[in-house]
Amino acid sequence: MGLIEIHDLYKIYNEGLESEVRALDGVSLSIDYGEFVAIVGSSGSGKSTMMNILGCLDIPTRGEYTLDDIPIAHRSERELSEIRSRKISFIFQGYNLIPSLSVWQNVALPMTYQGVAPAERQHRAMDALDAVGITAKAGSCPTQLSGGQQQRVAIARAIATASPIIMADEPTGALDSKTGQQVLDILRGLHSLGTTVILITHDNGIAAKAERVVRLQDGHIVEDRPNVPDESRALNANL
Repeated sequence: MGLIEIHDLYKIYNEGLESEVRALDGVSLSIDYGEFVAIVGSSGSGKSTMMNILGCLDIPTRGEYTLDDIPIAHRSERELSEIRSRKISFIFQGYNLIPSLSVWQNVALPMTYQGVAPAERQHRAMDALDAVGITAKAGSCPTQLSGGQQQRVAIARAIATASPIIMADEPTGALDSKTGQQVLDILRGLHSLGTTVILITHDNGIAAKAERVVRLQDGHIVEDRPNVPDESRALNANL
């Protein structure tokens, strides 16, 4: 069994009414340990709903979801929160940093909910900031940083929690192309170390950085394929 297993999953709003919307309509998907998967689709395709359910931020209307052998579908909000804190770290387009906390304190904050001791939180936060090349800004406020630097802090926060899964929701959407590429390179580096990375995006070019692409349209999976590595694509283009 994979790390993530969903079977015949539905998320329906206003079920049975004329205004019914099937954001997810009988979706089945398996993601194994250590994969780098892009879930891609246009606005309204269901990708955000998929992320919310996979990330234990929401529950399906019906269907099965198992995360690391833990059944998810009928969990309480408190149980979902506990599972999230142990299994999943998030990277959002909007960074979600707290302005009143320093950079390292932002990175350390999620570990508070994991019960990590204060000294260990600071140590792991500084190690994570070093991993993304922004240790010099540890004592700064987030508002003093560029967008790219803030996203590096958000990635450091995800690294420090040592969660087996990183979910990145449009992580380069607010960045210029060069900085966005640097962020993707960091995610690929984390994947190479064994972290499962799930990248949510509308951008086919961003999705091409993953090793597998799952495409959503109108609440259905319309494509699920391994990605051709950049090197192979370039070689084939020259044949």
